[in-house]
Amino acid sequence: MAATRAAIERGSTPPPEETQRILKARAQALAREPVPEEAANARIEVVEFLLAYERYAVESRYVREVYPLENLTPLPCTPDFVLGIINLRGEILSVIDIRKFFELPEQGLTDLNKVIVLRSENMLFGILADAITGVRRIPIADIQSSLPTLTDIRAAYLRGVTPDRTVILDAEKLLSDANIIVQEQVDR
Repeated sequence: MAATRAAIERGSTPPPEETQRILKARAQALAREPVPEEAANARIEVVEFLLAYERYAVESRYVREVYPLENLTPLPCTPDFVLGIINLRGEILSVIDIRKFFELPEQGLTDLNKVIVLRSENMLFGILADAITGVRRIPIADIQSSLPTLTDIRAAYLRGVTPDRTVILDAEKLLSDANIIVQEQVDR
C-alpha cells in the first residue's frame, strides 16, 4: 500500500537514472547536424536478394552481374565460407557464402542458386543468394544505422537497415577486406 501511495504521489516521473538517459538521448538527437536538402533527397540503387529467409541488399554499382550457380568446384585448404570456384565465361571466380562469413545460423534448406558477382578495381568474387527480389532506389535518409544486436563481424560489413528490415551490406568493405583473400599455401 505504501509503495502504491508513493508511486501516486510522485506521479509518472521516472527514476533519476532513466531521466538522465532520456535527456542525453534527446540532446544527442538535437545536436545532430541538419541534413542538407539535396542529401535528404539522395538515393542509392540496390540489388535486393533473399538469403536464409532474410532480405539483404548491396549497392548496384558494385554488382557486375547475377549468374545462376552452376558447376561449383570445391577448393581444398580454404576457409569454410569459401564454397569453391566457378567458370564464368572463361573467368575463374570464387564463390563465398556470406552466411558462413557472418557466422549466421543456417536455417533449414535454402536454394542457394544465384551468384551475385561483386566487383571493384582490385577484387572480383561472387556471393550466394537464394533468390534475387529486384532492384530499387532507397532514400539515404531512410537507412538506419546497424542494430545493436548484431555481432561485431556483421556490424562491420553493414551499411544500415531500411524501415522494411532489408539489411544493406557495405559491398565496398567486403571487396576490400583482407580476410576474404585466401593466401594459404599447401606444403609439398
